Amino acid sequence: MTSMAGMSDRPVRVTAQLDAPLSRWLWLVKWILVVPHCVVLFLLWIAFSVVSVIAFLAILFTERYPRALFDFNVGVLRWSWRVAYYSYGALATDRYPPFSLGEEPDYPARLDIAYPERLSRGLVLVKWWLLAIPHYIVISFFMGGWHLGWWDGGLVAVLTVIAAVILAFTEKYPRDLFDLIMGLNRWVLRVAAYAALMTDVYPPFRLDMGATEPDDPQRMR
Repeated sequence: MTSMAGMSDRPVRVTAQLDAPLSRWLWLVKWILVVPHCVVLFLLWIAFSVVSVIAFLAILFTERYPRALFDFNVGVLRWSWRVAYYSYGALATDRYPPFSLGEEPDYPARLDIAYPERLSRGLVLVKWWLLAIPHYIVISFFMGGWHLGWWDGGLVAVLTVIAAVILAFTEKYPRDLFDLIMGLNRWVLRVAAYAALMTDVYPPFRLDMGATEPDDPQRMR
């Protein structure tokens, strides 16, 4: 996991590239195509939960998230984000997700989380359940539910299907809709990292829409 300058106030960074052209009809069968990923992610999320418990104890006693465990859990979140982006969390690429926990900089969906040198012992006791409750209420509306690679039944899934239907008839993915879908996914992933004890920076109640983070130089040009 590579630390990035300027990530102290934005430790979770979610970026993506809207691919073009996109197949007009491939989205209808992506639920089948991601089945191999779902099988692997099922096992990875079990491991993620176990690792998070171990990390909780480590932070409680040492104020540190063991780096190897941190990198593994970041990898699981990255893998999940790539599968969601390919399937019904965005449908914004037709490039099949790699079976990888690594950064994969060539893939259009990317997730980076800055490694924290120290974490609060006090916060680790309450942030994943008590402090995160307001966010859980919000993102439950966004997500509906999480099922191994895509959001199920929430606002994100509804907007994604709308974008896919528009794509089918116009051969174009609506850019404004893409920006909104990215903002919703970005919010969800920030909360996921916070709840998984990977940062003490409280997620903002803010919909940062668009393909890049608000402070990205390309966005500010």
